[in-house]
Amino acid sequence: MKLVHTISEVREAIAEACAAGKTIGLVPTMGALHEGHITLVRNARQDNGFVGVSIFVNPTQFAPTEDLAKYPRTLEEDAEKCREAGVDVVFAPNAQEMYPEGFDCWVDVGGVTPMLEGQFRPTHFRGVATVCLKLFNVFQPDLAYFGRKDYQQLCVIRKMVRDLNLPLEIVPVDIVRESDGLAMSSRNRYLSAEEHKAALCLSQSLNDAKAAFESGERSAMTIQHVVKHRLDAEPLAAIDYAVVVDAETLLPLETIARPAVVLLAVRIGATRLIDNLILTP
Repeated sequence: MKLVHTISEVREAIAEACAAGKTIGLVPTMGALHEGHITLVRNARQDNGFVGVSIFVNPTQFAPTEDLAKYPRTLEEDAEKCREAGVDVVFAPNAQEMYPEGFDCWVDVGGVTPMLEGQFRPTHFRGVATVCLKLFNVFQPDLAYFGRKDYQQLCVIRKMVRDLNLPLEIVPVDIVRESDGLAMSSRNRYLSAEEHKAALCLSQSLNDAKAAFESGERSAMTIQHVVKHRLDAEPLAAIDYAVVVDAETLLPLETIARPAVVLLAVRIGATRLIDNLILTP
């Protein structure tokens, strides 16, 4: 495995792989890798002859009030995990490499960005879409792998790829959970033992939603109330949003007659966590 820090080094490795007739799989990450990320890598390894992982804490997707400075940076450990998982190249650039002096070109994806995360983090998806497009241009992957935990992000990236006719396929990978049900996240390490226990209300509320849906409930508002009832019962939880929306458009719906998704963003102490559940009639 190669650990590289420049775009030219990535392109050299990709050129060699393409010359050998290998398909290219890409897993974009911000590092602090956990089993969820490694599951993405395993999927990429299974599907492709060459696998690249990017590790870059992207400053343009953080607002000034967010946790950019304290976001965990564990490159040495991450590189070892990638090596063990069979990654061919890890690209770990600095901000100057990705955003050189004078950089001022952005990707704004309409339709699926203004609501939910877009309300709470107005510049977030501009940064996400821009850095992902740059990484797609650097790696030229055939397949790129994204976790379903960041559901709205997945919708944004899919729309960008479709709208801009990018020659790659986005492969969604299911949420990986800890043994107690908490969705794996790099931010879980911020939680104290008490907060970790409190954070289980997210997955528990989704289990309540699933049970209601499987018992025949099709009212989006009723399932939303079921979810909020569980979250409101946890004193350490503060809800940013807990909604049931159309799985494709992310718009509100009254009756679940087509695929829907329960989307959560909840603050446990100072840590903001997200989770979701797809409901398919």
